[in-house]
Amino acid sequence: MANGKLSRYTSKRDFKLTQEPSGGGEVNASNRLRFIVQKHDASRLHYDLRLELDGVFKSWAVTRGPSLDPKDKRLAVEVEDHPLEYGDFEGTIPKGQYGGGTVMLWDRGYWEPEGTKSPQEALEDGDLKFALDGKKLHGSFVLVRMKNDRDGGKRNNWLLIKHRDDHSVDGNGDAILKEAASVASGRTMEAIASGKGRKPKPFMTEGSDAAADATWESNRNGSAAPTTRKRGTPAASSEATMPDFIPPQLCESVARPPSDAGWVHEIKFDGYRIQARVKDGDATLRTRKGLDWTKKYTAIAKAFSALPDVIIDGEICALDDHGAPDFAALQAAQADGKTGDLVYFAFDLLFEAGQDWRDRPLTERKARLQSILDDAGGDPRLRYVDHFETGGDAVLKSACKLSLEGIVSKQSNATYRSGRTDMWVKAKCRAGHEVVIGGWSKTNGKFRSLLVGVFREDHFIYVGRVGTGYGAAKVKSLLPRLEALRVEKSPFTGGNMAKKVDPDIEWVKPELVAEIEFEGWTADGLVRQASFKGIREDKPALEVEAEEPAKPETTDVPDPGKQARSIGKRRGAKAEIMGVVLSNPDKPLWPDAGDKRPVTKLDLAEYYQAVGPWLLDHIKGRPCSIIRAPDGMGGEQFFQRHAMQGASNLIELVTVSGDRKPYLQIDRVEGLIAVAQIAALELHPWNCAPGNPDVPGRLVFDLDPGPDVPFSVVVAAAKEMRERLEALDLVCFCKTTGGKGLHVVTPLATSKKSKLTWSEAKAFAHDVCQIMANDHPDRYLVKMAKKLRNGRIFLDYLRNDRMATAVAPLSSRARPGATVSMPLAWGDVRADLDPKRFTVRTVPALLEKTDAWADYLDGERSLEKAIKLLGKSVKAAA
Repeated sequence: MANGKLSRYTSKRDFKLTQEPSGGGEVNASNRLRFIVQKHDASRLHYDLRLELDGVFKSWAVTRGPSLDPKDKRLAVEVEDHPLEYGDFEGTIPKGQYGGGTVMLWDRGYWEPEGTKSPQEALEDGDLKFALDGKKLHGSFVLVRMKNDRDGGKRNNWLLIKHRDDHSVDGNGDAILKEAASVASGRTMEAIASGKGRKPKPFMTEGSDAAADATWESNRNGSAAPTTRKRGTPAASSEATMPDFIPPQLCESVARPPSDAGWVHEIKFDGYRIQARVKDGDATLRTRKGLDWTKKYTAIAKAFSALPDVIIDGEICALDDHGAPDFAALQAAQADGKTGDLVYFAFDLLFEAGQDWRDRPLTERKARLQSILDDAGGDPRLRYVDHFETGGDAVLKSACKLSLEGIVSKQSNATYRSGRTDMWVKAKCRAGHEVVIGGWSKTNGKFRSLLVGVFREDHFIYVGRVGTGYGAAKVKSLLPRLEALRVEKSPFTGGNMAKKVDPDIEWVKPELVAEIEFEGWTADGLVRQASFKGIREDKPALEVEAEEPAKPETTDVPDPGKQARSIGKRRGAKAEIMGVVLSNPDKPLWPDAGDKRPVTKLDLAEYYQAVGPWLLDHIKGRPCSIIRAPDGMGGEQFFQRHAMQGASNLIELVTVSGDRKPYLQIDRVEGLIAVAQIAALELHPWNCAPGNPDVPGRLVFDLDPGPDVPFSVVVAAAKEMRERLEALDLVCFCKTTGGKGLHVVTPLATSKKSKLTWSEAKAFAHDVCQIMANDHPDRYLVKMAKKLRNGRIFLDYLRNDRMATAVAPLSSRARPGATVSMPLAWGDVRADLDPKRFTVRTVPALLEKTDAWADYLDGERSLEKAIKLLGKSVKAAA
């Protein structure tokens, strides 16, 4: 099978000239899938990711190398399958041969697919989730085929993205690339190129030490080294060493539980997640972060001491008079030191008597767990968690009717995997939520309410007040903890509490996690009618995430996938999209979109939801001004760059040097829905590098024609601008403006070492436009005066300054017809191009059919180099 897959590989290479393996050799068998990453200094330096599957290496060229920052999306171009022997290739491919250059074995190890689909199905669908266990790379990643390449695209472009887990980092995700030595030989690229140093230690072929490589230590929270055997197979007869602690498997949140076969469903317990480890009759109880809480639950620890050597996963709860878990009662029992009546609900077996059970299917682990608990004599403090195999919707409905918190659904044949995975998912009945305390308010000097928030990347976002649920005893125990964390300034960096000064508010370090109940979210992203339940000791503040409860009356929705993708739902005079409530959704914002039908606020929100993932790549991390029209296009319009009082916390805030007021920034699709709610008809981001307003990230040349210039002449001008910029080694992209002009955009390569300034970027843009105008003064001009524009095109270079903006790709325009600034492939930039055909109604479908701008990130080039080339050409012309 593999030989047929290697036909493209062999056709590209002359094996008489290159030392690359031809694909006919033997490789060591492995009961785990292997991966390699090769640093490849060919025509351009890049990194080749190769995943073993079906007897070959599936391969991608990652242009900028992998990143550990989940915010980074790395272009990964799928290339031909490679033979497995390639996993031991390190050396030099001769110049003139395909891929000529130096190749280093930068990383290698083992990989595992994640999710419910087989890796073959995931690749076919263009969404492969997987985990790496290498010497440099660890944890979960995903390869996502770019939308424009899914249906017959010329290039098979994917995005490589790190999932947020214990191995991810926020910011500086490229730092891992500084680990420059080969994992196989310890050599540098220079040593490999010169043929010096020791040969690479084999990994795939004869002589490889697979057993040693398979036991590389996991860095995940100091856990024990991972097992080397294939998941789902029984442990070897030799005994394994019992770990001190195993980081727990965590759940993804879903609006609806899975309804298909292959899942089991358990009741979700409202308590503390605790891992019990029994060794020689001595029981240790640890929290989800590994803290030793044995002394807090001595009665439960004593009950566990009767068990054999095991590690069990479960949850400690207090039960109310009806036998249901009660978190407030658990808080009270712990505060009073009266924990003798607490119950441990055991739902998974991780280790027993020298055997690691994590690699076995869930149903096998649970069956053995039940047997162990039964053999121990049935202590009432230790209870086995049974499960249901019927449809998840029915189980959730029953749980909601019993006023339980919700259910947890698990893949029945899944192995146990530390960290957050989609093999376990949770659906809630009620709006329980964890929040982080940022302060408290007082009335006449007495405690009144908590001010709470959640973390979103680097910001601590205010989400509202919690004003009920406090008894005198709760306040008495809570206030000393708040006092110990008191600070002078607000810890919130987003929302209207970021800089609030109020003598009746005391601020605290955002470290305490509280559990609340509430009635839902307001349109501005605040909790509504929130009630305090208690402090969570077992969760760090940075892990708090937003969750949406399911509604018992609607849990019989047959397809949770479709429900999650639904565009919006009406609620009387309101509509809701992605959890954002739209007031007056039927309010017309445009009279029509060329189809004699008004374009409403709901239409705009649906448009932003449809194009949002594409659009965000071009505005995320950049300050963004908006043009608002609360009464529609025919009413008064407002240009807004700063946050206003009560701004939605779904919109990020960013402070830039030179301005004390924070700027708006839109980093998520929900933020786009939030600006649609306030009738933002246009988005105008800065052209800086993402996250760095002081560094130019792209140049925008605005071709603005006079009133009597045919559009075909504008098209010709865009092509001429492209030729001039490409002669300076810049890559160009084109889009309509949503009006009568075109934008030519060139992305810039940036780095921390770059000293490029905005003044240099602006001067370069001016010089390019001025030279073009000097060559054709009858066609172009660089002065803004409208009286001079008759019959000519204004080459607007002024978009290229630090605080200047340009309309975003795919932004709607506050113009007749609800037009959109549409990204174009150069093949579409023709004389008969009609910009009016790109509207809020037509663009979502058109976007599915185009590969325009698919390689935008791959087009980043050095402006410093272009400036030098322009200087040389000017001198040569003189």
